[in-house]
Amino acid sequence: MAVDLVVDHASETYSEALMISLAATPFPHRHLLGIEDLSADEITALLDLSDTYVDLNRRPEKKLGRLRGRTQINLFFETSTRTKTSFELAGKRLGADVINMSVEGSAIKKGETLIDTAMTLNAMQPDVMVIRHSDSGAADLLSQKVNGSVINAGDGSHAHPTQALLDALTIRRRLGQLQGLTVAICGDILHSRVARSNIQLLGKMGALVRVVAPPTLLPAAVDRLGVEVHHDMVSGLKNVDIVMMLRLQLERMKGAFVPSIREYYRYYGLDRDKLAHAKPDALIMHPGPMNRGVEIDTEVADDIHRSVIREQVEMGVAVRMACLDALVHRTLERPAEAASQ
Repeated sequence: MAVDLVVDHASETYSEALMISLAATPFPHRHLLGIEDLSADEITALLDLSDTYVDLNRRPEKKLGRLRGRTQINLFFETSTRTKTSFELAGKRLGADVINMSVEGSAIKKGETLIDTAMTLNAMQPDVMVIRHSDSGAADLLSQKVNGSVINAGDGSHAHPTQALLDALTIRRRLGQLQGLTVAICGDILHSRVARSNIQLLGKMGALVRVVAPPTLLPAAVDRLGVEVHHDMVSGLKNVDIVMMLRLQLERMKGAFVPSIREYYRYYGLDRDKLAHAKPDALIMHPGPMNRGVEIDTEVADDIHRSVIREQVEMGVAVRMACLDALVHRTLERPAEAASQ
């Protein structure tokens, strides 16, 4: 559902000028653990709300008081630059008290379990916990032990819902829609939580999804995901609207999944020759961090006309603001009192 803005130009700040319809769409979820929990209408409403935050983030005054007095704890058990920083920015721009918990110096390094940590943090009454963990299911486990909301910022090879949402927002803002598009997700599908969440979201929104990878980097039951499966870039990229590249997740690999990095780049690295099989205006995406010369060529990654990799980073802050807002207030539109903040 689109959000209508009425701006009073006499107001001094954006937060004072922003007026939202009193009618609010309920958001029935306490946690955001995966895309499978969201309906197509809820995804659309989250993207609509994210659009308003893109506009806010491009203004000199970037702060609102939507989460004033609320506490957000970022609990990252895996290293991250983009996701952790954007969640921190998102919380602060909404006025929350944001705590970045250092796992290296935490009791977990002294042998405390995730459940013990969850119970300890829960006693401090946080409103939202954002967790990234190397084990699939960690976010779901945490959500069962705390009173506040939990956002999954990536768990093992399972899910990364906010990445899929920001990818969808990037595409929608460039192409105007998701329905009817053909998207090729290329690379290490087997170990990628980004691929799984994107496949779910794009499928719900009416896009056709192809996965392109060597057989060794595809899940055993990939045909059950509702995607077209291709083992070469020529057929996989033919006439696609979006080329979404994934990095080789060597840290999750136990054994040899590709003959060599050089061989992998030759057959599956995105360069001008392979990109020529996509539509002439096909967009290039990558969730980061990029391994240039492994899964993507520098010239392609930096193409100012077709690469939206930098836009993905920008959309990440807006999407995470929308998710925090929706979970705390349990609505998908900001109420009119935002105008007085």
